[in-house]
Amino acid sequence: MNAATGPGAQGGGRYGEAVFRPGQAGEGERIDFGALAYDDLTVARLRALGVGPGWRCLDVGAGTGTVSRRLLEEAEVTSVLAVDRDVRFLAERPVPGLDLLEADVTADDFAPGRFRLVHARFVLMHLPEHRRLVTKLAGLVEPGGVLVLGDAVDLTSDRTPGTPYTTVMRAMWQGLRDTIGTDVSWVPDYPHLLREAGLEPVAAEIHVPPLLPGSPISRFWADTWQRSRAAMLATGLVDDAAVDEAVRYLDSDACAALSAGLLTVWGWKGGDASR
Repeated sequence: MNAATGPGAQGGGRYGEAVFRPGQAGEGERIDFGALAYDDLTVARLRALGVGPGWRCLDVGAGTGTVSRRLLEEAEVTSVLAVDRDVRFLAERPVPGLDLLEADVTADDFAPGRFRLVHARFVLMHLPEHRRLVTKLAGLVEPGGVLVLGDAVDLTSDRTPGTPYTTVMRAMWQGLRDTIGTDVSWVPDYPHLLREAGLEPVAAEIHVPPLLPGSPISRFWADTWQRSRAAMLATGLVDDAAVDEAVRYLDSDACAALSAGLLTVWGWKGGDASR
């Protein structure tokens, strides 16, 4: 969850400006709900890849900095450079070893150095030219290092049973695509994109957090719908009543649906799988 994004592909807007503005009350809390749903999985994967003492790490689109801080505090890495287009949330909780860089990853002059770990989660899905950006991020990995990318996989296909949740999720994805260019249709191509970028071996996994009343992921989606409501209504697929019904549905025992999954993919620079 982040703001390190450039121009949207469809409506020409930007994440953090057209929607999900960092200055909007409660935006940091919304990001943290997503962190509560996914951070344990992300940090466990990074540690399983060997991330630990001696590692210099780059966290792109670091959001509120939950992953960056856990890398320092739990994995005991040497340093983390946390990058975001707006670092206000990162600056609220400084810790030793955490350096901040306010920058746009899409900019031609974005070149913060080389790192043993380059990590970005829920970043490229909001950006055009994802193939170019995968190659760019791969170029920031030092020999023997690893690139780890994660983005959403939409599980509300046309064959999914119609519920208040699926109706609003479809409107959300369409509204965000129209407004800021968010596109998750290509995310399953990630393993091939990393391989094309010269990384090997490459592997991937998917995690789908359960939608339970009051759970972090349910609260994240309800808050996300509220903040992107105008974009959703503009699609003509839903009205205010449909969004309100979906929020109530999420917080009820009647909810029977799949959240969007997190696809995490990783690839090594130099082919050292023993790490």
